[in-house]
Amino acid sequence: MLRTLCRTGGALLQQTQRAAPRLWVTPAQQRWASSLPMNTLVLFVPQQEAWVVERMGRFHRILEPGLNFLIPLLDRIRYVQSLKEIVIDVPEQSAVSLDNVTLQIDGVLYLRILDPFKASYGVEDPEYAVTQLAQTTMRSELGKLTLDKVFRERESLNSNIVHSINQASDDWGIRCLRYEIKDIHVPPRVKESMQMQVEAERKKRATVLESEGTREAAINVAEGRKQAQILASEGEKAERINNANGEAQAVLLKAEAKSKAIRVLSEALSEQNGNAAASLTVAEQYVSAFSNLAKESNTILLPTNAGDMSSMVTQVFLIQKQVPLDN
Repeated sequence: MLRTLCRTGGALLQQTQRAAPRLWVTPAQQRWASSLPMNTLVLFVPQQEAWVVERMGRFHRILEPGLNFLIPLLDRIRYVQSLKEIVIDVPEQSAVSLDNVTLQIDGVLYLRILDPFKASYGVEDPEYAVTQLAQTTMRSELGKLTLDKVFRERESLNSNIVHSINQASDDWGIRCLRYEIKDIHVPPRVKESMQMQVEAERKKRATVLESEGTREAAINVAEGRKQAQILASEGEKAERINNANGEAQAVLLKAEAKSKAIRVLSEALSEQNGNAAASLTVAEQYVSAFSNLAKESNTILLPTNAGDMSSMVTQVFLIQKQVPLDN
């Protein structure tokens, strides 16, 4: 009787486990968690897995990795959740940018289960829910950007999608770690226009660089001419200053020499027989000047008493007495 009851209970348990829905396991692929194990009283839970146990159809507890004990017939393993990082391929979808360009975009979603209880009882199909949420969020975020910003702000777009998914998936016990856009496909005509735009931008940059080079060359030439003129003017200025200083020094030296000569002459005249010596010198100069009169010009003006040398010397000494020389 006991053996029959055990066989009946085991059969019912197997049928119940076969009919139990598995949240993270699809018929095509079983990457989310391991298959539902049977209740054999003594169970060994693998690392990085959480087994959700129901007792008489009601949540009882979550088995931790390692050795666990369950009551047959009463306890049933309803869900097996993987705590590893899970990778989901987001299918390709169409989205319209802010400037009305239709894009084909697919991506990869990385997530992890943080709360096995919420992941088991919070949503019916987490993979489908997260995938649909990622697609709708992607379309919403792409609608806020123009085509050029979609390519430039790819990292910002990924972070916005992750933030939006985490806000909605908190009640499911799921945490989105990363979202990466794999490919962005644009229509052929838009692609051609983008290539033409790139070529035009390159030609524009080349023209701008060439004009900047011409401008820099002209500026350098003008700057060189300016510096040459400045240096030439400074050299001319320095030359004039040096000439002026030389002339001034020459005038000063001539004046000092003349002053010394006058001082020496006055000292000589004040000595004994100084007037006689002066008379002799004046007479000699008179004779020398008179002899050179006809050499420089044909017109000669002579005084009435040109032959009277004594009267000429006497006039010189009279002038000397009227203008005394200072020492």
